[in-house]
Amino acid sequence: MPDFHAFEQKMTAAGMGDAAIRAFRRNFEALLRQETGMIPEDSIRPADGLPSLESLPAKPADAALLSQAVVIKLNGGLGTGMGLQAAKSLLAVREGVNFLDLMVRQILDLRKSSGSPVRLLLMNSFSTSADTLAHLARYQADGLAEAGEVELMQNQIPKIDAATLEPVSWPADPDLEWCPPGHGDLYPALVGSGWLDRLLAEGVKYAFVSNSDNLGAILDPVILRHFAESGAPFLMECTRRTAADRKGGHLARRSADGRLLLREVAQCPDADLDAFQDIDRHPYFNTNSLWLRLDLLKEQLAADSGVLPLPMIRNSKTVDPRDKSSTPVIQLEVAMGAAIECFEGASAIDVPRSRFAPVKTTGDLLALRSDAYEVLENGQVRLHPSRSGTPPVISLSDEYKLVDAIGPLGVPSLIGCRSLKVVGPVRFEPGVVIEGGVEVHSTGPEPKVIAAGIYRDQVL
Repeated sequence: MPDFHAFEQKMTAAGMGDAAIRAFRRNFEALLRQETGMIPEDSIRPADGLPSLESLPAKPADAALLSQAVVIKLNGGLGTGMGLQAAKSLLAVREGVNFLDLMVRQILDLRKSSGSPVRLLLMNSFSTSADTLAHLARYQADGLAEAGEVELMQNQIPKIDAATLEPVSWPADPDLEWCPPGHGDLYPALVGSGWLDRLLAEGVKYAFVSNSDNLGAILDPVILRHFAESGAPFLMECTRRTAADRKGGHLARRSADGRLLLREVAQCPDADLDAFQDIDRHPYFNTNSLWLRLDLLKEQLAADSGVLPLPMIRNSKTVDPRDKSSTPVIQLEVAMGAAIECFEGASAIDVPRSRFAPVKTTGDLLALRSDAYEVLENGQVRLHPSRSGTPPVISLSDEYKLVDAIGPLGVPSLIGCRSLKVVGPVRFEPGVVIEGGVEVHSTGPEPKVIAAGIYRDQVL
């Protein structure tokens, strides 16, 4: 039976602290026990009757509450799926403005409008730290440039040799022996870095946590007030599932104790897949925007011996992800939202789809760069009001998988677009307006040039 000593030695030598090591040990032991984490349908009931953001009274921002708040953005991703080698948050949204700039604008606007020193923390990884801090240098005057004021470092954990269940060795590139622990690492990172105690000592009680690529996720003073008045330790922002979300995870209540929990498809027995995909039965999914009561988080961590009992997620990969013949490994992850089941009294809120606007593909990015979205001076990004909260559906063929490829494509007007499908080499000239559902197919080696004009409900 493999023991944990070799992992502990390796993590200690790499500078990982006690909180990170204990969290990884818990997941490693779950792996050895061959835990499946399955959640059968007969053990849960639907999560219905959630309060909605629209039903909450819209009151002015509470300066006293905002002074007790920190915004934490998960900023550890490189966006390699879109061909990026730098922090995804440095991707341009509009000319001269990237995700990170918009986050900073949002914080500065909150500070200005409320007079409160709302704090910003970026949970960076070893891959994104240098690029992010270099870009933040331009915000020196705003106190947002120093690592000691804005950076929460994500931990890293060893990849596990699938054959031996020992730390994998890869001398050709030792960096590939490590992987991120998933965004559930937020909790040990807050503890191990000292940030949890520091924030509490500075009077910060409420944390709003979201992904850096979700431009809809901004600190909403209305939700902050609701969260504070509820006394809940944990609040998850959920939104309604659509047919496109059938295969994604959903919120539910555990029948045994009534606690809210998340069920991902990997945790669903095959026999229960129909119920899992029933969006009327299970109507809500997690936007990965969370609100935490930091004092109650500290109490819960103490009750759980310093490690929240999050379900372990097992991923089978190769040590070099670009070389499928390299050593098979197991990567262990935990999800931040799964902590909802760890807190007595944890709650959820139904928010509009506009608060969930992640940029995962170049199609998402093309839509964002178009007139279908408005980028406001205060850093907020929102769909044009005429779209009634429904984004255009953009489908681009594999030629456009990488960010560099959509530059030559051009950005047509999409304010009236329901859907756009582009297959093959295409170039939109300035002045192209897409309305309704349009498809463009090009089979030649040279780009098909779409001249300025209005194109509505047609195939080109």
